[in-house]
Amino acid sequence: MNQLNVNLPELPYAVSEAMNRLRINIKFCGKNTRKILLTSCQPNEGKSTISAYLWKMLAEAGFSTVLVDVDLRKSVMKTRFQMDYDDDTTMGLNHYLSGMAEYEDVVYSTNIPNGYMVPCTQLLENPSALLEDVRFKELLNTLSENYRFVIIDSPPLGSVADGALIASLCYGSVLVVRAGTTQRTLIKQSLYEIQQSVCKLLGTVLN
Repeated sequence: MNQLNVNLPELPYAVSEAMNRLRINIKFCGKNTRKILLTSCQPNEGKSTISAYLWKMLAEAGFSTVLVDVDLRKSVMKTRFQMDYDDDTTMGLNHYLSGMAEYEDVVYSTNIPNGYMVPCTQLLENPSALLEDVRFKELLNTLSENYRFVIIDSPPLGSVADGALIASLCYGSVLVVRAGTTQRTLIKQSLYEIQQSVCKLLGTVLN
């Protein structure tokens, strides 16, 4: 298994404690809670950052945890967390969904103990058709069999239909809301979309 190095800066104490409470709450959601979607109403609410730190904390607590970057249109993981891979040669979720790679090609170990990752290495303009393909569902199911937690970073629900589609394949979801910014109407619409996807709402994070 190939390895990716991920650089997650240390969090301020208060933020770290809040993230630790989120980790504990996720842990007590039940043994069947494996595929967990993190989404938001709109861009720039902190969804990807919270996904990455939740993944890191679960892994460091001893749970085998895989982070799946499904924000195929606007992923920020590589630049924000200084991931060291070559866009042209590293296989990612985009290659798997396109049929250019298989499961074992796109799951990476990392420098985080017990932390694994399926990265997005090239952005796609319209990934919806690929996400609807049975290969994506099979990938999530296989990951949930091999890892205790599957943390899925998805596109915002209010931007494109991808988030609701991904939610329909997950057991539970966490909605990230930016304090003082996200409009209530957007929150209500996002909660409705999660409900319609038959994905259990585990809770919300006020960022």
